[in-house]
Amino acid sequence: MIHFHIISLFPESIEPYLKASIIGRAIAAKKIKISYYDPKKFTRDKYGRVDRRPYGGGPGMVLEPDGVLRAAQKALRRAQGKATEKIFFATDGALFDESMAKRLAKKKDILFICGHYEGVDARVQKILKAKKVSVGPYVLTGGELPAATLIDAISRFVPGVLGKAESLEASRVSSPDVYTRPEVLEWKGKKHRVPRVLLSGHHAKIEEWKKGRRK
Repeated sequence: MIHFHIISLFPESIEPYLKASIIGRAIAAKKIKISYYDPKKFTRDKYGRVDRRPYGGGPGMVLEPDGVLRAAQKALRRAQGKATEKIFFATDGALFDESMAKRLAKKKDILFICGHYEGVDARVQKILKAKKVSVGPYVLTGGELPAATLIDAISRFVPGVLGKAESLEASRVSSPDVYTRPEVLEWKGKKHRVPRVLLSGHHAKIEEWKKGRRK
């Protein structure tokens, strides 16, 4: 079982998604586990404040390190071993891809540090020796969506999460285009047909067509 630990100011923004469908069933089946750590609950500020103006000027607010580090400390204490993977979402991080998902699926504990506003104090990443990761060449308002994306992608490689091993794209002959009934779809006066080869019953030709579509 993989235990995902998420440090986030707004766990409610992704919790419904992670409780639903395939990921929700994986949690219920104890294939994966997800825990949330809100820095507001760990800060020593008597008003529960966790964001401050950035040194050197600039727009917005930055998450101060103390609350985040104390939340991380709690998560790491709960982890099963010292080999916890620590991920710090950053625009200059390594681009997340399927090979990274496969590697992470072999871990027992993964810690996600989700920034918000203008980000997290850079000392957090350095102190925790966390790996910088990016989900794409764009900026989001927070790290919660990247965390949910990684959990979804990683969980697919955990044995038993998917109904069939063949559901993994890399282990089956599939194509980007899939079709189901009806054979002829009539939409706004036009007929849209399923490719004839898929209706032929000729398995060799169907596999050849799928391979061609994957290129």
